[in-house]
Amino acid sequence: MKVVIGGASGLIGSALVKALRDRGDNVLRLVRREPRSPDEIRWEPSVEQLDLEALRGADAVISLGGASVGKLPWTSSYRGALWGSRIDTTSTIVRALRTLHDAGEDVPMFISASASGYYGSQPGKTLSEDSPAGTTFLARLCQAWENTALRSADITEVALVRTSPILHPDGVLKPMIRLTKLGLGGPLGSGEQIWPWISLDDEIRGIIHVLDKRLSGPINFTGPTSASMARIGRALAEQLDKPFLVPAPEWPMKLVLSSDAVESLLTADADMTPDRLLGSGFVFQHSAPEDAISASISG
Repeated sequence: MKVVIGGASGLIGSALVKALRDRGDNVLRLVRREPRSPDEIRWEPSVEQLDLEALRGADAVISLGGASVGKLPWTSSYRGALWGSRIDTTSTIVRALRTLHDAGEDVPMFISASASGYYGSQPGKTLSEDSPAGTTFLARLCQAWENTALRSADITEVALVRTSPILHPDGVLKPMIRLTKLGLGGPLGSGEQIWPWISLDDEIRGIIHVLDKRLSGPINFTGPTSASMARIGRALAEQLDKPFLVPAPEWPMKLVLSSDAVESLLTADADMTPDRLLGSGFVFQHSAPEDAISASISG
């Protein structure tokens, strides 16, 4: 297959590029600087500039880019970056796909990143792909992000990958590892909130599964086992042979990091289920957070 990827240098993107190339796929990477190799194509999402030649003959275009939601606090200007970095890139790809279609050319499928933040915080509910969106800033952003991608749904398959936090040292575990190694690990808020999670291996395998099956619509990328924040934190502490005793009450976190960031990321309760992945035959390599953490830390 020929696959074009935006956001290819990040944690997910770099691993996906390697996995696709390892199986023999031709991968082109969209970059925002002068290309340094034949597999790089420059684009400028801020002005919706993308060379159509990059997409011609492609089987799929995958968009993974976006400013990190983990960079805190969310200032007013950074909220703008969170929004623009997702909407601009997605809109640029949609515009290019429509141009191909209007010219009578084949249109590749579009796999667009989204996030578990789509659901906001919904304690006590099991969240399938059909569940309603939340009301937090991040939930509103995810809705706008997905709606932008769906502007091409009438001309090609559009898959919306609602990714959970990645249990990896370069993912959601990065700040947790620093605190835990200092002996400062502990529950955030009550610690009982359900955190959706997924391993990096399953994230990559899942995207390739969506690509090969040509799935469309929203798809929850989350492990098959529900886990509280405290369970994930304790699993990390045990792996590092450190205590998990120091709580972080919700109100001081909100004071320092902003209420919306805390409610969207740290204390959000979102019990997602991977119904569409499982229903399409996907088999998870890591079915429990303890397995995912152990593999990522020891590996």
